Amino acid sequence: MAAVPRARQEGAEPVISLRGAALSYGAREVWRDLELDVRPGEFLAVLGPNGAGKTSFVRALLGRQPLSAGSLTVLGRPPREAARHLGYVPQQAELSAQAMLRARDLVRFGIDGHRFGPRPGGRAVRRRVDEILASVGASAYADVPLGMLSGGERQRVRIGQALATDPRILLCDEPLLSLDLNHQRAVTELVDARRRSHATAVVFVTHEINPVLGLVDRVLYLAPGGHRVGPPQEVLTSESLSELYGTQVDVIHVRNRIVVVGANDDSGGPPHHPNEPVPAGHETDGVRP
Repeated sequence: MAAVPRARQEGAEPVISLRGAALSYGAREVWRDLELDVRPGEFLAVLGPNGAGKTSFVRALLGRQPLSAGSLTVLGRPPREAARHLGYVPQQAELSAQAMLRARDLVRFGIDGHRFGPRPGGRAVRRRVDEILASVGASAYADVPLGMLSGGERQRVRIGQALATDPRILLCDEPLLSLDLNHQRAVTELVDARRRSHATAVVFVTHEINPVLGLVDRVLYLAPGGHRVGPPQEVLTSESLSELYGTQVDVIHVRNRIVVVGANDDSGGPPHHPNEPVPAGHETDGVRP
């Protein structure tokens, strides 16, 4: 499948724009001086260790977390005013109250909100739900409770829910956690197909850079020593990450995969390993999504 033309990205107005942006929790500064424009059809991967502010970055885009300094606009307006144009795929979480909801119920919530009981537009909405489920390969379990689906199947349904509003921006917060390689590939292909067909901008928070490495236009790497924004080949280098972490970090390219090794880490391992999955809910930015 052909890539989204870069001219279309560069010639269009940004759909996300941050200027001098900073975010703090009390006295703890998570990140600051962030300058970033994201354009239609761009695939931005957000990387970094736990506590670096990746989930907080997504929350800011959703209008759920105010900046402590600087400015942020989404589609040229304050984030909350742009919410209906955003699709959001959250981290995998405990199902609890959602366990008995059917897959089609979750997708319908993306169309007409979390309302139970009789709802208007019955046949038309059901037809739309069926179309979305088919587009993400989830038709076979449309009427199966979420609690009975595998992690990969639930992620397909969550992507369907996120696409139900025909979003101009798709925000994905660790969508690959706890998925095997086949399901990782399926999820990333669904996200990439959407951005190519509709020029939807994608902000993809992940610890697993390798499954999306061939799709990514730019990386936003958040770390305790600052941040870097640029193409993967410029950001994911020994020199760049060593400067961010303040210690020697070696970046090794092996058969189109990236391995990061922290040579001087006292714990015996790298300060951050892009391929190391962490349990769902392990993000420690100080808040939960």
